[in-house]
Amino acid sequence: MSSHREAPEISKDPVADSTDVYAFVSPDAPGTVTLIANYIPLQNPAGGPNFYEFGDDVLYEIHIDNDGDGRADVTYQFEFTTRMRRPDSFLYNTGPILTLDSPNWNRYQTYTLTRCESSGRRSVLGRNLTCPPCNIGPLSTPTYAKLAQQAIHTLGRNRKVFAGQRAEGFYVDLGSIFDLGNLRPFQNLHNQFGTSAFSEPADGVNTTKELNVHSLAVQVPATDLTFHGRPVKDPADPHATVGVWTSASRRQARVIEPRQGKDLETGPYTQVSRLGNPLFNEVLVPLGHKDEWNAVPPADDKRFAAYVAHPELAKLLPTLYPGVFPALDAYNKSGKPRADLLAILLTGIPTGVVPGFQNYTGPTQADMIRLNTAIPAAKSPNILGLIGGDPAGFPNGRRVFDDVVTVELRALAGATLPLVDKSYTPDAASSKVTDGLTPADVTNPYLDTFPYLGVPYDGYHHPAS
Repeated sequence: MSSHREAPEISKDPVADSTDVYAFVSPDAPGTVTLIANYIPLQNPAGGPNFYEFGDDVLYEIHIDNDGDGRADVTYQFEFTTRMRRPDSFLYNTGPILTLDSPNWNRYQTYTLTRCESSGRRSVLGRNLTCPPCNIGPLSTPTYAKLAQQAIHTLGRNRKVFAGQRAEGFYVDLGSIFDLGNLRPFQNLHNQFGTSAFSEPADGVNTTKELNVHSLAVQVPATDLTFHGRPVKDPADPHATVGVWTSASRRQARVIEPRQGKDLETGPYTQVSRLGNPLFNEVLVPLGHKDEWNAVPPADDKRFAAYVAHPELAKLLPTLYPGVFPALDAYNKSGKPRADLLAILLTGIPTGVVPGFQNYTGPTQADMIRLNTAIPAAKSPNILGLIGGDPAGFPNGRRVFDDVVTVELRALAGATLPLVDKSYTPDAASSKVTDGLTPADVTNPYLDTFPYLGVPYDGYHHPAS
């Protein structure tokens, strides 16, 4: 639901399919911000003999907008190269992999990280940086956590990068939600379309449980991201907030070489996927426009604003759950736009809406994760972020453990409408809607330090193996 197979064309190209974007003030490194972009969704850990890897033919980018126009002012580019030590072997590895330069590791990847500025300045931050292998099992990768630590590369003072496999940290009941908007904790209240399939509530089921992703992660001083590199300590300062999104691009032309099993790609790069806020393209953008959304920059998102102002799912909730959302039903029928959702997802929240908080980037409507870099990491985080009284969490950036599904479901159900319409009284159910999952449903725990997502699940112990 965050962005797993969210559009028809990109679902056919998982190597370029971004699944989640995270942006948060680093809890263990004051003064720095961590940015994470995940790709290659729903990985089965037992995916050998050809284990998952980044695409050599894909340009991966994490973008930062610091002047509010929906266009990148700072971009981190990742370009990968796959290498083989023994092309005459079918094996990924021929023995235990204990170090990143192990001769037993046959097929491995390195990458170049480049920092680009809108002025045209480009700085190569690292070359031939090594990714860790996938987590294969106790014989092939017996000390995986230690091995992966070797792939955290230091790029100067307070700057780190990691690119490689991680445990999926996003928890969601996809199997229920996409079964006609069903939520297991409330399934007995669903209209069930004339059936009687559910007579009582049920616990949520984590569809992404014990699956892996591939992560791009950077940790840099906040001044590497802010407007003109300005240090900002006052959360009310307009320059404290930056917008973050990721994209993947491919060459425009591809020629398949006959009888070679290879192809040649040439021409300029063109964007094939992007992601900012969770849910945006997957649920808000209509099916006929999802591929178009993936191809344009956030600066062009005004063309999709109507789907935020009048979201289809919000209109469906009163029908799917008869009698549960009468206030939302009346608001929908009034034709009023959802100013709360437009602010949360497309402009950021201006000063004065939530006391003592803002992450407004200006009037340009653009889907970006908006992070107020002057708000420190929470000492006692709440997984519901801002609606749970924790301004350091979603939608102020996004941490790896934030319950974005619950937050966005409640917002769609009308829980955030009183922020912009004092006359509106939300339905009691709007503050209780959830798919029934928490970080406890993630088997491999999050880390307290960079790169924060947990150790990948290994193929030997995976249930599917």
